[in-house]
Amino acid sequence: MRHIILHNHLFKNAGTSVDHILQQNFKGRWVTREFPDPRPDNTPDISGWIKGNPDAIAFSSHTIQTVLPTLPDVRIIPIIMLRDPVDRIASAYRFERTQNADTRGAQLARQNGFAGYVHARLETKGDRQCRNFQTHRLAALSSDPMADELSRAQTAAALIARTGVLGLVSEFDAAMARLSVLIKPHFPEFDWQPVIANASGHNSVQSVSPDMRRVLEDANRDDFSLLRHARNLLAHASTGAGTVQRSGT
Repeated sequence: MRHIILHNHLFKNAGTSVDHILQQNFKGRWVTREFPDPRPDNTPDISGWIKGNPDAIAFSSHTIQTVLPTLPDVRIIPIIMLRDPVDRIASAYRFERTQNADTRGAQLARQNGFAGYVHARLETKGDRQCRNFQTHRLAALSSDPMADELSRAQTAAALIARTGVLGLVSEFDAAMARLSVLIKPHFPEFDWQPVIANASGHNSVQSVSPDMRRVLEDANRDDFSLLRHARNLLAHASTGAGTVQRSGT
């Protein structure tokens, strides 16, 4: 049985730190790829990526927006990190403001203060960066077309918590400890050290004005519900299985 890690790298959710740990452990066996806007079903694209890299162990992408594949003789260990949505958006703004890029987000961040950046993104149809971004991305991993977006996201979160690592940025070490438990039986040399890579605006929620925080809380109600759901899933897992011990030293 082949065991692989599939990292769904959500923007400004400590994904660079996760990738750093994976790269340090698996060197040339860590691969990354981005996918175009999802078609009705681009699960075969993910399958082809995995099958086309038979020596790879860790796969990472910012743009996995489809039901994860089921492959014969392959155990996929998914990992995704969630974050306080206001903190994530403030961090995204600070990152894009200094980013050497011409993306729309970077342009908006350079041209506006935080409030202007947020309002511009909220007013743009189809722009989810400041509106329930995490719910939107997890919902894409669910196969239930009849459920609402939040329900699909919660279903996906529960599946990831059961089969892989549903992590919280605020509890990063616990997420890596969980990954260690899952991966060490197959890769005994797996190790990790606490790391903060590509950090921008940690605890940035503290710098958001009360007015803007109210705007963002209202626009991200589903993300806050998803975060509470994730905390409940992790608390239940901890109660049922005991506290996961960190394996890295």
